[in-house]
Amino acid sequence: MLDHHKIGWKTAAGLVIANMIGTGVFTSLGFQLNEVQNTWSIFILWVVGGIMALIGALVYSELGTHFKKSGGDYIFLSETIHPSIGYLYAWVSLTVGFSAPIAIAGIAMNDYLRPFSGNSSFPGLLTILLIPIAHVISIKRSGQIQNLLTLIKILFIVSLILIGFTLPSKSLSSSLDFSNSWTSEILNPGFVVSLVYVFYAYTGWNSAAYIIEEVQNPKKNLPKALITSTILVLILYVLFQYVLLKHASLSDLKGNVEVAKISFENLLGPLGASWISFFIAIQLMATISGYTWVGPRITHAMAKDFKLWKPLAKENKNGIPIVAIGLNTLISLLLFLSGSFEQVLIYAGFVLQLMGTITIYSSLKIRESSGFRTPFKPLLQWVYIVFSLAISCYLFWDRPWESLAGIGIMALGLFLYLFDKKKPDFKSQTRK
Repeated sequence: MLDHHKIGWKTAAGLVIANMIGTGVFTSLGFQLNEVQNTWSIFILWVVGGIMALIGALVYSELGTHFKKSGGDYIFLSETIHPSIGYLYAWVSLTVGFSAPIAIAGIAMNDYLRPFSGNSSFPGLLTILLIPIAHVISIKRSGQIQNLLTLIKILFIVSLILIGFTLPSKSLSSSLDFSNSWTSEILNPGFVVSLVYVFYAYTGWNSAAYIIEEVQNPKKNLPKALITSTILVLILYVLFQYVLLKHASLSDLKGNVEVAKISFENLLGPLGASWISFFIAIQLMATISGYTWVGPRITHAMAKDFKLWKPLAKENKNGIPIVAIGLNTLISLLLFLSGSFEQVLIYAGFVLQLMGTITIYSSLKIRESSGFRTPFKPLLQWVYIVFSLAISCYLFWDRPWESLAGIGIMALGLFLYLFDKKKPDFKSQTRK
């Protein structure tokens, strides 16, 4: 029987796609080309990133269908390792984990709309303010808004791929290089550096696991949503990189953030590139919407268990965590208006990468899953853990101060945990 207070697998998959396809796929190629230039190397980067995301999706499908409780990593870590670890994850998510990407998308929206709105910050500001309003009405309305924005996002990137494949290149030279140099490039340290950008572009593959109580028949639909959406995004990402490389020279793309604008300006001219920028900005609305939907659910799950956060547990008549959504929006706005959060995003990325690895490890503690079971367990878990730890170690080595700041945020969360008090029915909140 259809429950109008819950969403189907297609909406859940749309949420994942919306959170995954953000600024990363439109900007990261230029940084990758600083390290590797062979086209096969670029393809391998995006396929490896996609495979890692797919492994993560399989593991989170097991975790989500086993615990059947919204809150994602907070629930998984609290149940399998210790409540303090889940608390730390929720604390990081509350402070910057989900609000910083919203702010990043808002500022990126303003950048892409500059040909139309000048230096105004109004478009991004208005979007960050209005999107949450749509998500406090009902689950059904959240699903409708997310489906529409995700459909626009998918149609847009598919259209860009089709245009890039069918129209002849007007660039004097192409960046495509199918020689054998990839065999040496993938062994260079720069290849690992490039994976950092790819991993960022794939973040969001676990989104639907955070709202599992809002998904119809989660045992069937959660794995279907996570796996289908991750595979689709992997294919789109690889095809899109080919289009970008085809229509611009290496010298034009290398080290540049606006790689999509450069390639499509060569293909469609300045006016066409301006409209491409406009639609990149519009599709970022789906990203903001996705993070607005998911992030507060983690805060809400923690608030139901701990007295310090009790006010954030308030729901409206439709079960929407309205106070948690409001706080998430407020923090996003503060980061957006400050415009000085790039370092914050780096240390948040370091901490979330590290804690995501711990979550993958936590699945090994489930001996008999009551839902979906990860295939080839525990091999896939250990493959993910080794790769993710390598990325985390590189981030710490390359950006030690930001990484230490991230550890400092975790230490503050642990300090709060030591003085916070669990509600008397704490165990019953998570063990259902």
